[in-house]
Amino acid sequence: MTTLYFIRHGKTVWNDEGRFQGASGDSPLLKESMVQIELLGQHLADLDFDHAFTSPIKRAKTTAELTIKELKRPPLLTELPGLIEFGMGVWEGMAFTDVKAEWPAMYDAYRHHPEKFDSSLVQGSESFAQVEARFVKAVQAVVAEYGGPDKTLIFFSHGMVLTAGMGALLKIPLTEIRARGGLGNTSTSVLTTDDGENFAELVRNDTSYLGIKADASNTI
Repeated sequence: MTTLYFIRHGKTVWNDEGRFQGASGDSPLLKESMVQIELLGQHLADLDFDHAFTSPIKRAKTTAELTIKELKRPPLLTELPGLIEFGMGVWEGMAFTDVKAEWPAMYDAYRHHPEKFDSSLVQGSESFAQVEARFVKAVQAVVAEYGGPDKTLIFFSHGMVLTAGMGALLKIPLTEIRARGGLGNTSTSVLTTDDGENFAELVRNDTSYLGIKADASNTI
């Protein structure tokens, strides 16, 4: 069995300000995030990871590098483009409130009803189907190459691509992937697989090691 740990990056300035970051937008990690990432690393410190993978986007890659420093047996870290965040096109850098005002139906769809999200109405945006497909392809390729009996892998990525992508791995219908809410910054989710095709969920959105309460600014 292969065990897969999925980590959402630490909280950023734009997270705090309520802005879309997406695949091309980015902002620095907050100072408080450095402490939280250290706590994450300490929480995972005794585990043996056979390999680590990260989105190439700075906020995720920095989270990965800082986490790995805390591990007693640091694995090699490889960039994996399939882990990049949902490409939001013209929404990237915009405040949630401004997007909601200008694209009320699409904002509601993105947040609550992904099956109704029409990427053709948001210039430059990916669709949920595209995001799920590239995430699943990337993870399955990694499992095929690095997975196996008693193998443990760790992935550092982003809130919406993890929500959609893990949902796809678990074969959760698009209509239901938002039903359990979002994922917190610096959260841990854990899946397992025996064959790289069928996945089971052991843990979702664990942030207990951070000692903080979830709020809208650190959950997506």
